[in-house]
Amino acid sequence: MPAQETHEPITVVIADDHRSFGEALEVALDNEQDLRVIEVVTDGTAAIESASKEHPDIVLMDLQMPGVGGIEATRRIHEETAGTAVIILSGQEDEVSLARAIQAGARGYLRKTEAIVGLADAIRRAYRGEPLHTSVEVEESLRWLRRRRAQDGNISQRIERLTPRELEILQRMANGDTPEAIATELGMSKHTLRTHTQNVLTKLGVHSKLDAIVAAIRYGKVRTIDVTPDEVEELEEIEAPEET
Repeated sequence: MPAQETHEPITVVIADDHRSFGEALEVALDNEQDLRVIEVVTDGTAAIESASKEHPDIVLMDLQMPGVGGIEATRRIHEETAGTAVIILSGQEDEVSLARAIQAGARGYLRKTEAIVGLADAIRRAYRGEPLHTSVEVEESLRWLRRRRAQDGNISQRIERLTPRELEILQRMANGDTPEAIATELGMSKHTLRTHTQNVLTKLGVHSKLDAIVAAIRYGKVRTIDVTPDEVEELEEIEAPEET
């Protein structure tokens, strides 16, 4: 049902790095009499600029955006553009993303697979200032995030214990070098390399090589041109296979 027939349509900006998806969403939402999509943008910076210029009622924000990521763009819009609510859209839903979205000021977090009728209703609810998640869901997600940040604090201290050789091994792993190549380049046996790797995992208190690499990237001990800060958050949810 329309929000109120006597009101102007609820204005929406769609921010998604896949323009075809954003335009398909625009067509679907424009079929709703009380909704009007005023712009489709494909990166976080454009989303911030569109919100500042157009002052839409709602921004539908893709979580994974080039340049300024969806979470940071949401935070900027929340802080700089009064009267605009942000709903995060993503291909998957998890407690970490929900907590990060809420903390950044988003009104809610929805999967892209949400039916159009469900998404339109969520837009109306966000426009009216209604929560899109129960207080229990939000508190559970925030509790999870607090625990994780406490663990991050421990890792930030532990990572300082790594030796230059251990950091060099992590850097080569982040570069995508195979264990054979790393052992050869560093003049050590594969057994010695495995010992160094296990020492790293033990020192950091993590369970996989990917966890160690992500921690090293986050705290500036490893550099890579292939992983953005927002992607570091996503990588932390991946379980790395153990070497056989």
